Amino acid sequence: MSVTNPFVGNWTYRSFLNDPDIGKAANDLLFGEGTLAITEESVTELSGTIGGPGWALDLRGGFGYGSPMQVRFQGKGAVGGEEWIYDYIGWLVPVWPNSTDRLEVPAIVGSVVRTIPHSGDGGSTNPAGVVASFYAVRAS
Repeated sequence: MSVTNPFVGNWTYRSFLNDPDIGKAANDLLFGEGTLAITEESVTELSGTIGGPGWALDLRGGFGYGSPMQVRFQGKGAVGGEEWIYDYIGWLVPVWPNSTDRLEVPAIVGSVVRTIPHSGDGGSTNPAGVVASFYAVRAS
C-alpha cells in the first residue's frame, strides 16, 4: 500500500511576530509571506523552497510521525548577495472529526527563527534570534 506524505505539495505561507500587544494591527506583525513548495527526497527527508517577492531559500529537512505529525527545515539562500538562514518547525493540524472534506484545508502551524543576521530596510540589521509564528495552508 502506498502512503502519500501529507507535507508534500505547495503551500501559502505567512509568519507573524510574537508580540502580545492586542492594539497592533495584523499588518504591523507580518514577518514574512510567500509560497512554500515541499518535495520528498526519501522516506525520511524533505526538501523544497520558500520565498516571496525579492527572496527565496532552499529547504532541507525531515518529518516525524506522531499526533500531530512534525516537519523541520533549515532554509538557506543568497538574497541581495547576502546569506540568509532560517530554521522552521511545524505541525500538521489534525483533521477535525466534524469537518467536511470540501471545507477543511490542510494547514501547518509552527515557529521560525532567524538563525543569522542579515541586512534590513534602510541600512538596518535584522538580528539573529528573532522568533515568529507561522502558518501554511495547502495551495495544491
